[in-house]
Formats: sequence, C-alpha cells, structure tokens
Amino acid sequence: MKRWTSKASAADANATLDLFSAADADAGLPARAGKIRSAATPALADVAALLTRWAERGWLRPLDRAFAEFLRGEAPDAHPLLLLAAALASHQLGRGHVCLDLAATLADARFALSLPPEGDDGVALPALPDELLAGVTLADWQAALAHPLLVGRGAGNTPLVCVGTRLYLRRYWQYECDVRAGIETRLGARDALQAALAPAPLRHALTALFPAAAGAAAGVDWQKLACALAARSAFSIVTGGPGTGKTTTVVKLLALLQSLALHRGADSRPLRIRLAAPTGKAAARLNESIAGAVARLPLDALPDGERVRDAIPTEVSTLHRLLGSRPDTRHFRHDARNPLPLDVLVVDEASMVDLEMMAALLAALPPTARLVLLGDKDQLASVEAGAVLGELCLRAHDAYYTPATRDWLAAVTGAHIDAALVDAAGEALDQAIAMLRVSHRFTAASGIGRLADAVNAGDIVALHALWPQGYADLARVKLAGADDSGLRALVIDGGGANFPAQGQGRRSGDDVLPPPAGYRHYLQAVRDGQPPADAAPEAFDRWARDVLAAHGQFQVLCALRRGPFGVDGLNLRIARLLGEAGLISATQGWYLGRPVLVTRNDYGLGLMNGDIGITLALPRADSTPGAPVQWGLRVAFPAGDGTHGIKWVLPSRLQAVETVFAMTVHKSQGSEFAHAALVLPDALSPILTRELVYTGVTRARHWLTLVTAGSERVLEEATLRRVQRASGLHAARTATSAAT
Repeated sequence: MKRWTSKASAADANATLDLFSAADADAGLPARAGKIRSAATPALADVAALLTRWAERGWLRPLDRAFAEFLRGEAPDAHPLLLLAAALASHQLGRGHVCLDLAATLADARFALSLPPEGDDGVALPALPDELLAGVTLADWQAALAHPLLVGRGAGNTPLVCVGTRLYLRRYWQYECDVRAGIETRLGARDALQAALAPAPLRHALTALFPAAAGAAAGVDWQKLACALAARSAFSIVTGGPGTGKTTTVVKLLALLQSLALHRGADSRPLRIRLAAPTGKAAARLNESIAGAVARLPLDALPDGERVRDAIPTEVSTLHRLLGSRPDTRHFRHDARNPLPLDVLVVDEASMVDLEMMAALLAALPPTARLVLLGDKDQLASVEAGAVLGELCLRAHDAYYTPATRDWLAAVTGAHIDAALVDAAGEALDQAIAMLRVSHRFTAASGIGRLADAVNAGDIVALHALWPQGYADLARVKLAGADDSGLRALVIDGGGANFPAQGQGRRSGDDVLPPPAGYRHYLQAVRDGQPPADAAPEAFDRWARDVLAAHGQFQVLCALRRGPFGVDGLNLRIARLLGEAGLISATQGWYLGRPVLVTRNDYGLGLMNGDIGITLALPRADSTPGAPVQWGLRVAFPAGDGTHGIKWVLPSRLQAVETVFAMTVHKSQGSEFAHAALVLPDALSPILTRELVYTGVTRARHWLTLVTAGSERVLEEATLRRVQRASGLHAARTATSAAT
C-alpha cells in the first residue's frame, strides 16, 4: 500500500494524515477521465495560491488548505477542480457536513466558505467559489475527480471517495457505510424478535405499565405504542418534543424488557442495561430524572415487580466513558473486537450524537444487543459532522406504519392507528420509530409551546399572531444600541415587568410559580446562604446545591459566539452590569459567584464538556488557630452521579472553562431552565436556523424572554431557514424495504 507523504509543512501533514484511513483493501477504480476543458477562470489555474489566501482571511481552515496541498504533492497532475473540491469537502466537515455535495455547491456556492455575514472589508479580495465555478458543469467536476490515485468510488485506499454527486473524505464515507450497515443488521432481526414475543405476557405487561385512567378520553397512548415497537426491534427510536415523556417512556420500556426477560424460564436472568448520553450535562440531567421515574413505576400488577424495579439501572454515563476513551487517539477501548458487555443500550439526547460517534457505538455493540435512541428530531444536530437522528427521523411525523405493524400494535396495545399514518410501502426503519405527540409540559395555554410549534413548522403567520394574545409565559425585549436599561432589568431581576401581570400569579398544576428570575436570585443565595466557618462539610454541600439550583432558574442563551450579541460580548456586558449593581466583586478572573462552563472533557477531575459550576468560598484548612479564618475559592460542580453530591475543585486546576452568564444554544442542549432569555443578533447569520431557534425556545420550562437586537426579520428569516447537512445517510431510508 502506498505510503502517503506531503510536501506541505510537517505540522500540516500530521494534521491531514488523520483526515482519512488507508486501511481498506485496494479496489477497482475508474480509469482516469479524458482531457477536461480548461479552467473557467484564471484564478482556478492557481487554485493552491487561492486556497492560501482564503485560509489567511479565515474563510477556509488552514487544515483544509493543507489537505489540498498534501494531495497536490502526491499527484502533481491533479486537476485544480479536484484540489478545490478536496479543500471544500474538508471544510464542510468543520461545518457539520459529512461530505461535499457537488450539485448543491454548483447551484449556490455562496455558502461553500465561512464568509463573515456582514461581508469582508478590504481591496483586492480573492475570487470566491462561485466565480471559480462559473461555467463549470456537474459533468466537468465529476470528470476532474476521476483520478485513481486520489479518488475512489467505494472500498479502497484513496483519500477521497465520490458517490454520485457526493464527495467524502474516506474516513467519513466509511463511517456512513458502517452506520447504515449496523442499523440495517439490527432492523433485519425484527421478525425473529417479534416471533419470540409471547403476545399474552406482552399485553399483560403493557397494560400493567400503562393503566387506563378513569374517564380518560379514548386515543392512542403513544408512550405505550413506543414501548411495544421497541420491544420487537433490536434498533428503535423514540422521538418527541419537550414534555412528551421520553424519559418516562424509556423507563417503562426497560421495565417491560426486564419483566419479559425475567419470566422466560427457570434459567432467566435480568438484562444487562446501560444508560448513556453524549455530554456530561445531558448525563447528569438524565441521572436526576431517571431515579424518580423508576421509583414511580406502577409495577404492582407485574409478577416480581420489585425485582423488575431493582433490575433497572439509574446510573448514566457519557458515551466517551462508556466506550472507554483512549488519550491522544480517536479510538475507544470497546470496539468490534472488544464489545460492550451489555444487552440493551439506551442513548438519551441522541440528536447530539455525530456520525463518527454513532459508528463507534454501533461497532462496540454485541450482535444481539438492542440499541434505543431517545431525542428530539427537531433540535439542533451535533456540533461535529452529521445529523444522524434528524436523518433517521425524516419520516417520523407521518409514521408510515405498514398494515402488518398496525395490526400487530392493535393486538398488543389495543391502539387504533389513524389511516393517515399507515402506508403499505412503509420501510423497515419506519416500523422502529415512535414519535410522542402529546406534550405534558406545554398546554394550549402555553405561549412557549405555541412559539415552539410555529418555529418548528416555519409558520410566520402563526409567529406574528402569538404576540398580541398576551401569553403569560412569553415576553419580548428590544435592545436599543448602547442603552443597557432593558438588558439590566432582564439579567438582574428577570424582567418581570415584560410579562403580563408582572409575571405574578401563574400556576403549574396546584403550585403557584415564582415570578421569572434573573441572576440576582442565585447571587443572593451565594451571599446569604454561606455557612459559618466552623460548619460541617455537609452544610457547605447543601449551600452549593442551593446555589446551583438557584442558578438553574435563569440563563441567557445566544445564537452566536462572537460579536456584541454573542457569548463573548454579552458575558462581558452582563458581568459589568452585575458589578455595577454590587452583586459581584469583580468582572474578570476568579471571584465569588462566578459561573463557569467546562468546555472540554477532563477525566482526571471527572468533569465533562457542558458541566456548569459556581465559584464559592470554603474555609482554608491551613488557617492559623486563633487568627481570623482564611477563605479560599473553590468551584462547586454537581457530582453528576445521581447522589446529589458536590464536587469541589480548585480554580487553578480548571484548564478549559469560560464564564457562563451567557452560553450558546448549542451548549445548552440537554439543559433546561425555569426562565431562558434567547438573544437574537442584529443581523442574519448562517448559523441562525429554525432548529437553533426551536432549541433555544424549548430550553425554557416556565418563562421565555425573546431578546432582539435588530429587525423582526431576523427571527422570521431564521424560522424559514432549515439546517441542511450534506450526507448520504438518508439513502438508508430507501435501501431497506419493510419485510412485513
């Protein structure tokens, strides 16, 4: 096999070598295409120099330029259009795309680079992709890619793979193939699993877990239906919006599976079940909620109900911990050669799982293990490349259950599926997906729920109709230039005056909700709740728990990271306002009450990317007896293990944290706040999409403040724009037809 070398710098070469794998056996590749017509523009003739200029301006990553330079060093005769495509394909990975869609790029090349939304000042700007590709046809570009040393059509050892109009870096092409194959293999086991299910015990267990409420209106219990579908499949998805009961559903599913497993015969044993989530924050949140859900399970009507309860785990791990991360490598301890010791794996917040992680997960599962994915298909996709859950759930809304699936569900659940959700041509994957359709959090009187629905549907008319109705849980704030009065009232005291009735008197069930909070709420808990120096350690833990709970009452969320209305600008602005109000003693460095967000996994400290801690003060152990007590700053984090413990960390040991008065919507996934303030910038940006706005809106549990810094058109345009990630995973939707 050819050893790849590069004429680029050593650092660039080392970076680019990891972009693809040359481990596949060589395969037949197409012959080199004939002569391609000359470049459309002079700039294309010197594409290497142009890539360098793009990288210098930040339009392209240095890594992407280095990859193209590496390929040119390996094949000096490579056509400029091939080098351009290679650089853009690498660049798309950094923007969440699995591949470069050649046809889509030719149709609109404006978004092929990371151009600043407001344009770029300066003279003699380099040519853009649309200029280079003017007059280039799809056939031209595909012909330029027909270089057997660099581009393959499938298995082989070329660094690039071209499939139809999609150009992949080989490693990501392989991930996509592995994910598709792993899912299809598990879907193929459905008939055997269904045949092994005795209908009577299944019906009994489902009835016990989902008792019909007296006087309840007849209708489909989608949670019950989801459990039935997952029970007969080695791969299943439960998707639904906030408050639809995904956690409750999966706990009942695990009870169902354990009950069936424990009564198969004399040698029956409980299933080995593991629970996981993509981030530490998501794992901690599931940890908190699942223990209560297990305790509330209605198991009296099940044989050995308490034994079933005891067999349901409540500890949640991150995916990296589950698979066993290896330092300084992309590989994990558990893989196809060393599979995970489990029978069922449940992954929560699956919308955050990228393609590479999903491939690793499927490879590490034993062949007979079940995989259950939970998540909201409409939320933001993973930060890394791929939108796995979204692509798999493209048809979830209309179900596409086959008549055979409909009849089986009716037999075991008593549900009568609407004819609009039945399709004789439904695919195998459709039969393994259940969409929960009833929100128990957002009622018809909830403005947050209505706003989320309007954004998710891209319905601008419904969006405009919301505000005049005066929903009690919705408020709007318009930031006017340098005037901080609106922002000050919001971040300090929650901006209650912006809500109807000042935010007073709202009820949630039998409880009266406290009015919307700002950051004063948790900072008062920092100041007023501190125990005396001689208090027991448990008192300081209780104080930290109270402070962390109070901090979770309010959070500012941003669409952008940079700029005056991004995380960087707003964190400084909010800190200044809190300092002026006397709520914090400093605005930089470490100070009492500083909230911090972990930005990188730190396994040594047991902290995960997304964990939030608050800076508090503890009495120092080295204080001189008889002298005034010396206090030292420590950062308090939730233990994240379901014990409600506190992890105290010296600030000097935290190497990857940032202040978090404001956080990006991306970082907020897996979190929930009583009051969320979603800040939209003053100008449209490529990152502003329907999924981002929907995710930000649904982080709010009781109160939502929408903060706009510019025209209303920003919200409208963002609502109309959907995330479109280039990928071929959706081909799995048509590769396997339902075997019913």
